[in-house]
Amino acid sequence: MASSFLGRLRNTLWPKMGWRRYGTYLSKRVLRLSASPHAIAAGVASGAAVSMLPLVGLHFLLGFVLAYLVRGNMVAAAIGTVWGNPLTFPLFFALSYEVGHRLLGGGDVSLAESARFESTGEQLSQGLFAGGLDAIWPTFQTMFIGAIPIAVLVFALFYVLVRWLVIRFRTARQKRLALKRARRAESET
Repeated sequence: MASSFLGRLRNTLWPKMGWRRYGTYLSKRVLRLSASPHAIAAGVASGAAVSMLPLVGLHFLLGFVLAYLVRGNMVAAAIGTVWGNPLTFPLFFALSYEVGHRLLGGGDVSLAESARFESTGEQLSQGLFAGGLDAIWPTFQTMFIGAIPIAVLVFALFYVLVRWLVIRFRTARQKRLALKRARRAESET
């Protein structure tokens, strides 16, 4: 069992087929979905947007809920959550903390905050919940507040980009099929 768990963990952090091939696979999977361009774009954007939130473990569920609310495709939402992964979470969480800190009126770190961070660091070294939920709540709250505007921005960017790509892909596909039909009709005559 340990080897299968380690294999899955390794495959999660570094896919067997490599990141480039895995990205190509997912993009083709999205482009070939049989939903409307809006549904595909809204689904991918929903999954990517909720990946900005510091609610690790709930991204699939939240992606499905958001996709449902904006009439997005559920498969596309699941694929969109790949945007948040163990390699990108540290960046997202640091960015969301920084934005949340600025939104809450924070600027430079004061001496009192510096002391609080040191005591929080000591508490975390003894165990994440050694000091109770009160020890991590201020940091989580700041990250969550900062993640919301980032998630809105990510939703908008992914929606526009994916919708444009789906429309472009389908137009090119229709042209290829029309050309193929024309060649077939020409060869039959």
